[in-house]
Amino acid sequence: MDIKNAKFEISSPDVKGCPDTDVPEYAFIGRSNVGKSSLINMLCKSKKMAKTSQTPGKTLLINHFRMDDGSWYLVDLPGYGFAKRGKEQREKLEKLIEGYILNRRQLACLFVLIDIRHDPQKIDMEFIDWIGEHDVPFCLIFTKADKLGPVAGQRHVDDYCKELKLTWSELPPIFVSSSEKGKGRQEILDYIFAVNQEIADSKNETRQQEIEHIDERIEAEE
Repeated sequence: MDIKNAKFEISSPDVKGCPDTDVPEYAFIGRSNVGKSSLINMLCKSKKMAKTSQTPGKTLLINHFRMDDGSWYLVDLPGYGFAKRGKEQREKLEKLIEGYILNRRQLACLFVLIDIRHDPQKIDMEFIDWIGEHDVPFCLIFTKADKLGPVAGQRHVDDYCKELKLTWSELPPIFVSSSEKGKGRQEILDYIFAVNQEIADSKNETRQQEIEHIDERIEAEE
């Protein structure tokens, strides 16, 4: 399956300003300069969907993109590296990110982006542990795979997995991507569409149970 259409909808300063919907959302987050905007553009097959910049940490709002006529949303969150931010702005961004991740009931999965070129970074591991402590469903996407050879890239992925296994009994889904080459695009989208289907099936099952309960109540009253 593939994305039929994608459109920017709104930028919000906090979770209260996010769209009032009942459809699943897939949020993307990572350290500054991890290639988040480029990855979103690659997924949407658009060079202009998410704004890219040579200056890290330009995303300061919660950006919602309406996908497939509003059947789901792709969400661009500020990075958690807070490159060259003052204390007041860092605290504001931390509050914004925490507010969305912990309070947005529509969040179906949080994609945590990691630069494949680096060894395990303390800030990434701390963030992953934090979302794990709050039972937030998430996946890992290693970005910029074209910047390393396949052997070196896989070694860095393996190093992260070893580090995670020190505290995690089960690893999350892991994807390797390259915005330049389009690598990982289909695998990421297939995962999103599979989760969408699971959510739809669950809603249908709940709705059917409600109908059966109503029918049973009517029969009992008769």
